[in-house]
This record gives sequence, structure tokens and C-alpha cells, in this order.
Amino acid sequence: MQEWYRSRALYEAVLKLLDSGKVEEAMEMAEGIPDKVIRSKALSRIAVEVARRGAPYGEALERAIKAALDVDNHEEGTKALMGLAFEFLNMGKTEEALRVSSYITDLSNRSKVEAEVALALAKAGKVSEAMELINRILDEDVKTWAMSRLASQL
Repeated sequence: MQEWYRSRALYEAVLKLLDSGKVEEAMEMAEGIPDKVIRSKALSRIAVEVARRGAPYGEALERAIKAALDVDNHEEGTKALMGLAFEFLNMGKTEEALRVSSYITDLSNRSKVEAEVALALAKAGKVSEAMELINRILDEDVKTWAMSRLASQL
């Protein structure tokens, strides 16, 4: 229980550092968070914030992915990766969202991210790219859902 409280306190400190623009310090502190789920959440938050600010975010994204993969509970790790992918998708960064989704080992959840990326591509007018992505989706139910959504948006 002590570890969790310590982790939460460090997480709050990371957010304050991030708000004040001290990204390197925030990353360093986040790496020291003992609870792996909270560490993953902190590093994801940093990667998203750095990307939102328009700064180079490659290293922050790599650290966030690594932290999510390091989470012992498979479901929690998947949830962290999906959240990270959707954050980047919401910023219009489809390539990054797809890259993050490639680390999701759960077929259904990876397919859901891929389907949402495909729909975002279609909305941006990249219909052939969207179709290629939908055709590569391995979960047949998600593929069918994505196809019907795409068809209704055209």
C-alpha cells in the first residue's frame, strides 16, 4: 500500500513538472515511480503533452510504450497502450496510433484501434488508405464493423 501512495504522490509531482514545462525532469521522476501502472500512466501523459505542444516527442513516446509493455497485468498494459494510441489518434497522428497499436498483443483490441484509425483516415479523405488498413484487420467482427461504418460515412 505504501508503494501505491508513494507512486501517486510522484505522479502528482510529475504532472506539476510537466505543467511548468520541465519535461526532462518529469520524465526522470516518472521513471522512478515504483507502481508500474502509475509509471505507465505518467509516461503516457508526458508523451501526449509533449506531442500536443508540438515538440519532438519520439523519445517520450518510446518510453511510454516501454512502460506500458512493462506492466505485469496484461489487461492493464493493453489498456495503457490503447489509451496512448487513441490519444495520438485524437491529435490526428494516425501513424503513431498505428505504431502503438502494433504492440497490442490482444487481437480484438489491436483491431479496434486499427479500425478507428482507418475511419479517421477516411474522414481525412484518404479512403484507399483506409480500405487497405481495414482489409489488414485480423478480427473479422471488427473488420465487418469498420467496413459498415466506412460505407455509411461515404
